Amino acid sequence: MNALSILSQPGFTRLAFVFSAVLSLSACQPDVASENAEAGPVIPALSDSERLPGGTGSSAIMPFASYEKPVTNLPVSAKADFFAGKALAHQPWVKAPTATTARDGLGPLYNARTCLACHINGGRGSVPADNNSPLFNAFLRLSLPGSDPVAGVIPEPVYGDQLQSQSTALSHQLRSSQNDLARTDEVAPEAYVYLNWQTRWFTYPDGQQIELRWPEADIRKLGYGPLHEHTLFSLRVAPPIHGMGLLELIAQADIDALADEHDRNQDGISGRVNQVWDVEQHKTVPGRFGLKANRPTMAMVVAGAFANDVGISNPLFPAQPCTDAQTICLQQATGNDEQGNDQQGTELPQKLLQLVINFNRNLAVPQRRDADHADVIAGRSLFYRSGCAGCHQPSFVTGESREFPHLSKQIIWPYSDLLLHDMGEELADQRPDYAADGREWRTPPLWGLGLSQQINGSTTLLHDGRARSVEEAIVWHGGEALGARQAFVNLPADERKALIRFVQSL
Repeated sequence: MNALSILSQPGFTRLAFVFSAVLSLSACQPDVASENAEAGPVIPALSDSERLPGGTGSSAIMPFASYEKPVTNLPVSAKADFFAGKALAHQPWVKAPTATTARDGLGPLYNARTCLACHINGGRGSVPADNNSPLFNAFLRLSLPGSDPVAGVIPEPVYGDQLQSQSTALSHQLRSSQNDLARTDEVAPEAYVYLNWQTRWFTYPDGQQIELRWPEADIRKLGYGPLHEHTLFSLRVAPPIHGMGLLELIAQADIDALADEHDRNQDGISGRVNQVWDVEQHKTVPGRFGLKANRPTMAMVVAGAFANDVGISNPLFPAQPCTDAQTICLQQATGNDEQGNDQQGTELPQKLLQLVINFNRNLAVPQRRDADHADVIAGRSLFYRSGCAGCHQPSFVTGESREFPHLSKQIIWPYSDLLLHDMGEELADQRPDYAADGREWRTPPLWGLGLSQQINGSTTLLHDGRARSVEEAIVWHGGEALGARQAFVNLPADERKALIRFVQSL
C-alpha cells in the first residue's frame, strides 16, 4: 500500500508518500495460455522498416541528436509554419499588461515560462538528485478520490488538479531564497516541492544487485492553506514529445483490436481504452495521449499544457489558472485579446495555437542505432521471448490524412499499444483519471529512449523519475507486467544486458 503522512510545522508542510511509477517500460507478461507455451512467443522476422521507427520521416542523429527536428519528409510549404511554431514553443511569456502584447499573460500561477522549458530539446525532464533544489522539470498532480466525466478528476478545492510552484509576484521573482513567497497583496506560488530519496537493494537470482530508489515529496510553504485531508498525489516528469503526430494517425480500430479488458484469451494481459472528454467535440471519446491516456488529441495536449503549465488561456481552455479560493489570482490583469462585440478573447489565439500544435505534430522520431549489432539482434529476440511485446506493441501503419499526407500510410515502430494496463498495487497512485483507475497506466512508447541522455542529459525514467536506467525501470514492473519482469530477472546477466541494449537502440 502507498504510505502517506503529513507533518505540519510553522511555514512548512511535509508530505511523505511513496509515489507509484507509471513505467516508461511497462512490458506485460508472456502468453501463459499459448498452445506454443514451451516454444514461447513468436519472434517475427527482422524488417528493414525497423531501422526507421518514424517511417520515411525518421530523422538522422548526425550532426546532433534532438527530438525537435522536423520529419524529413515535411513538405517545403509547411516548413515556415513548423519553425514559427517552434519559436512560439520556445518563447518566454511575461506578466500582463506589457507593451509586448503578443506574449503577455504569463500565469498568474504557472510551472514554466515556456512550453519547452521542461521538454529540453523535446526530451524528457529530470528530477533533483537531492532535496536542495525544488522541482522544475516535474510537478505534482492533485485530486480528490473519484472521477468526473468532463474534467477526468475531482480537483483539490483550493489548489486545483496541478500544484503550480511559480507566480508572477515581483517578490517571488526577485526572491533570494526559498524562504519568502509573496507579499499579502500579491499572488503567492501555490508551494515549493522538494524530493527526498529512499533506496533499497534488489538482488537477482544470480546474486547481482542493483540499487532502486523512489521519491518522497516535501511540499513546503503552501500558499493558500492546508491541502484537503483526502488529497491524492502523483509526481509527473515531463515526457518526450517526438512522434506524437504519427500516434494520432493510428486508426482507433487498430488500438481497439488490441484491447482485451476482460482477458478473454487468458494471457494475463487486459489492456483497455480510456474514455475521456473531448472539449472540441463536446462528448466522450477514446483517449490515447498522456500517462493515463487522458487526452484524445494533439490539440488538447498542447492547449492543456499552455493553460496548466504556463498559465496561458487559449480557445480550448479559456480559463485562467486560478481556483475560486484564490481571489487575488482572479483579480490579476490578463493578456486576453479583445475580440469585439463584447467578447473577450484569449492570451493565445487559435492561429498561434495551431502553429504550436503542428510543430509538435511534425516532430521526427530518430532513426535506430546499432540495429545490426549482434547484441541488439539477440536482445530483440529476448524482448519478444520475455513477453515485452504483449503491451509494447511494436508496430502500426498510420491512417490516411489529406491534411498531413506526409504522415499518412507510414509503417511506424513506437512499441506501445496506447492502452491502459493494471500495473499492480506497488505502482498504483490510487488516483483515478476518467475510466483509468489508480492502478492503471498507458503503455508509453519506447522509440528514441536510448538517446535521452545524449539529447538533454536526462537519465531518468518512469513517470516520477525514480529509475536511472532501463534496467531499474524494468525491475519496477508489476501487475500485468510481472511476468515479463520475472522473465527478465531470470535471464543470465549477459542476456539481460542484450535486452537492455536492444531497448536502447530503439
